[in-house]
Amino acid sequence: MRAFEDHFSAAAGAYGRYRPGYPDRLFDYLAGLAPARGLAWDCATGGGQAAGPLAARFRRLLATDASIAQLSHRADHRGARFAAALAEAAPLRDHTVDLLTVSQALHWFDFERFFAEAERVLVPGGVLAAWTYDLLRIDPEIDALVDHQYTEVVGEYWLPERAHVRAGYETIAFPFERLEPPAFRMKARWTRDRLVGYVGTWSAVGRYRAARGEDPMPGFERRVEEAWPDPEAAREASWNLTLLVGRTGS
Repeated sequence: MRAFEDHFSAAAGAYGRYRPGYPDRLFDYLAGLAPARGLAWDCATGGGQAAGPLAARFRRLLATDASIAQLSHRADHRGARFAAALAEAAPLRDHTVDLLTVSQALHWFDFERFFAEAERVLVPGGVLAAWTYDLLRIDPEIDALVDHQYTEVVGEYWLPERAHVRAGYETIAFPFERLEPPAFRMKARWTRDRLVGYVGTWSAVGRYRAARGEDPMPGFERRVEEAWPDPEAAREASWNLTLLVGRTGS
């Protein structure tokens, strides 16, 4: 198994503050697919964006992440237990999990070993759901600045795994019985500072800083300020979610 590559611990606090939350409809849908509401496993939980909604819908929730730094910045939720663990080696007994979720992280995993681990821990008829989202959209002027930062400024510092996100996970061989989910979108009302903070959490930004010894964010912030002069004005940001949802055999 390949070693865990930690891309986010250095920005763990910012990750928890600036990453968007997921719509309640998503968790209602997934909980409705699960064969029972006993145990859910939120794998690679990060700052716990999915852990709270899952804990509200299942009697027990285990939320794991390989990054201790990410877990140290989590928000605690009633009914949730957090543990440091690799996605490919869960501290769970065989066939005990009703729903396994992975939000914006599947592309970093060793697919073969993770899917085998999912098969081991899921109950018969259990559900695995992994979702991702690509670049946010606000309006044409701001979108162009985000796209420029993504492609022209930090583009060479994206790792190959990012291609799976850009492809909406269609490049990942998914070994479970596929279910066709409805469409989901994330939406948020953001100020320009929130946008800048979010872009600063990109893994490619961290690699740019490490490789060049300089920060690519001040230039982006100046360009955003010119296009978005009122720091208190909020605009709607949105992301399309792409889901891989499957069920184990009975």
